[in-house]
Amino acid sequence: MASTERLLLSGNEAVALASLHAGVRLGTGYPGTPSTEILEAFSLIGGPAQWSPNEKVALEVALGVSFAGGRTLVTMKHVGVNVAADPLFTAAYIDLTGGLVLISADDPGMASSQNEQDNRHYARAAIVPMLEPSDSQEAYDFTLAAFELSERWRVPVILRMTTRICHAKTEVIPGEPRPSTMAPHFERDIPGRVMIPAYARPAHHKVRAKMEEIARWNEESGLNRIYPGDKSLGIITSGISVMHAREAAPDATVLALGLTWPLPMQMITDFVNSVDRCIVIEEGDHLLYEALTVAGLKVEGKPEMYRFSELNVTRVRRIIAGDVSPEAPRPRGKPPELCQGCSHREVFEALSRLDCIVAGDIGCYTLGVLPPFEAMDTCVCMGAAIGVGLGLRHVLPEAEARRVVSVIGDSTFVHSGLTGIAEMVYNPPPTGHVVLIVDNSTTAMTGRQEHPGTGRSLNHEPTNKMDFVAVCKAMGVKNVEVVDPQKDEAKFEEILKDMMARDELSVLIAERPCILAAPLIRKLEKAEAEKHCAAGCAAAPVE
Repeated sequence: MASTERLLLSGNEAVALASLHAGVRLGTGYPGTPSTEILEAFSLIGGPAQWSPNEKVALEVALGVSFAGGRTLVTMKHVGVNVAADPLFTAAYIDLTGGLVLISADDPGMASSQNEQDNRHYARAAIVPMLEPSDSQEAYDFTLAAFELSERWRVPVILRMTTRICHAKTEVIPGEPRPSTMAPHFERDIPGRVMIPAYARPAHHKVRAKMEEIARWNEESGLNRIYPGDKSLGIITSGISVMHAREAAPDATVLALGLTWPLPMQMITDFVNSVDRCIVIEEGDHLLYEALTVAGLKVEGKPEMYRFSELNVTRVRRIIAGDVSPEAPRPRGKPPELCQGCSHREVFEALSRLDCIVAGDIGCYTLGVLPPFEAMDTCVCMGAAIGVGLGLRHVLPEAEARRVVSVIGDSTFVHSGLTGIAEMVYNPPPTGHVVLIVDNSTTAMTGRQEHPGTGRSLNHEPTNKMDFVAVCKAMGVKNVEVVDPQKDEAKFEEILKDMMARDELSVLIAERPCILAAPLIRKLEKAEAEKHCAAGCAAAPVE
């Protein structure tokens, strides 16, 4: 019997609820706006979830869950898929068992990202199906459909969200739970899962055949929808652009694509032939337009100026009208800044005073690039600070090389800084190098999530804690210091100057909890101490 319960959910919450109803055995991921709330919401409603050190590891853990016959959800933002791409491309060749759904949360307009990549490219390049919801109801429905599609064809499925879908709230009427009927069990399948060349070659042919089958199925899948209207204008679109197009041109006939790769080409061809004029409205790159043009269909695309940033109703109206006049400038917002009382302030003040050349990284500390500090000179991707800093050290004249410092956060260090330390130890520059880990005991930028260096799991329960000092020393860095930059700013600067002057490898850990996370950290530590005290008292002998 269908549910009549009506919920107001964000797209992220809808995915979490659907994952629970799909019987997901484990949700994995790495926090990254706009995807972060999915696993947090999933955990809150009773789903098993955990943060991984990075997206690559999260997907690899998910593959193990799938091989064991369990359904699994992997969440990340668009740039996280770059990190997970290595296992993803090979996972497409492998015959999965349990359904595996990967969330790619794209960020058109770069609200909180270093680039504006369009991850629809990944579906085609990796040879995996992709679904794109246009609201929270579809986020719920498509998540369930993705697990079933994954298990039917034994392939990973990408569910592509965007910032507006992730965070906007719309009505959701959930259905009955649809968990898998499989019980966890491992069956050996060496040719299907061990991708040496002898097995990978036929696997490539096999996955191409699967995609052809899915394309035929997509013609009648029910995941694509036509909104009837005036035949003088037809619009082909997907994702959030469905909503913009329907509001911008309420009288038009709209083909809203849900399973956007592989495309239902016969359905699209019939649609194009049924209207007088057909225009493709898509946010980001011209992927859909180019695919239809290559197929010989007479469709219009958007002017190049609309490739950038998010679409909205006004921009869609302009696209339909062919308006390429300059757009009104966006109102200026308040520049972001480091929190008052943030310990990163003392760090960047010192870096600025010492005129350091700072190879920076991704995190809230990236705001050290802005006035009044202006103490960051490069920022590429997660973990790049160490490698970029080493490259600078290798070729700059000695006086400049000694000014180079790599700055990386604690969560980012766990994510992808360890290989940079390995490179530093293996190929040390003549002047040595200084890595500064700004450790604020949380993943602050995305909402203060836990990571392996905090000693707490996703739901803040105690777990094993990674020791940065021990790890760096074990990897071969002999000079490792820890200091609270706020407690003793002069000592921090003195140690930093000394390290910069040495011809050796050094790691300086600026350790102080995030000012926003500190109250929760103290509360959790107090609760754990009381728990241990109570356990100790209970075990004590009575005299």
